[in-house]
Amino acid sequence: MAALPVIFTDMDGTLLDHFDYSFSSAISVIEALNERNIPIIANTSKTFAEMERHQQTIGFNTPFICENGAAIYIPKGYFEAQPTDTVSQGYYWVKTFSHPRSYWLDLLQQSAQKYAEDYVGFSSLTAEDLCELTDLSPEKAKLALVRHYSEPLLWQGSDEDKQAFISLLTQKGATILQGGRFMHVGGKTDKGYAMKWLAQLYANEYQQAVQTIALGDSGNDNAMLEAADIAVQIKSPAHTFPQLEQANCKIKSTQFGPKGWAECLQNLILSTSSNLSSMAASISPSIVPTTQKEG
Repeated sequence: MAALPVIFTDMDGTLLDHFDYSFSSAISVIEALNERNIPIIANTSKTFAEMERHQQTIGFNTPFICENGAAIYIPKGYFEAQPTDTVSQGYYWVKTFSHPRSYWLDLLQQSAQKYAEDYVGFSSLTAEDLCELTDLSPEKAKLALVRHYSEPLLWQGSDEDKQAFISLLTQKGATILQGGRFMHVGGKTDKGYAMKWLAQLYANEYQQAVQTIALGDSGNDNAMLEAADIAVQIKSPAHTFPQLEQANCKIKSTQFGPKGWAECLQNLILSTSSNLSSMAASISPSIVPTTQKEG
């Protein structure tokens, strides 16, 4: 049986344009993937509130991963039974990998007070402040501020102090991830670990090997890209391609953001005549079923 491709995608700068957050350039490819029943999983630094809105806007009915791998939200009934180690919250089964946000705010207050003038945290921002920093609409800014597992910071100090700050918080048990604009303080979670956990659910549910395809544009996507069977780096207008150390198969888009997203998935999955399609088919999946379904 052929492996089931499952797509894990970053949002900002990848599926969503870096400047205007549009995904219009990718709509035709999204529709073609949906017709083939190929799951598209958002794996993002965005909040649950943001992603619930994006799921509705884009038309995804799949699970999604929030706040850099801190939590996975699975629509109830998406799998045959509630996965183990998840809790029921509203319309979702939720798997968490991190302390709550309050833990990291306390850590910043108690252990990193000397750097308080060097950064601006989301917890101190109003929706209007965030609009000025990101060009988000007021409605979207309000959703971005509702975080549960991490605290994004806009660093304003020196590079030397930034490295000392990161070292200090790392020693205290935090993980620091640099996104396109903000530095995220949270637990020892990453997009790669959450991706593999969810991919294993798919493999067990369908008793079929899963081939993970990950797409991202910035450094906080590296863990996901390096854990995937196929890593797709999306060209950014804001920075160069981050260096990958361990990716099994690396592909780089020639276009920016959602145009590059659509370009690469068209070639990898939808175009039967492309060299990329042949290459993808030849890569052995790293996620295989571990249990037999009952019944």
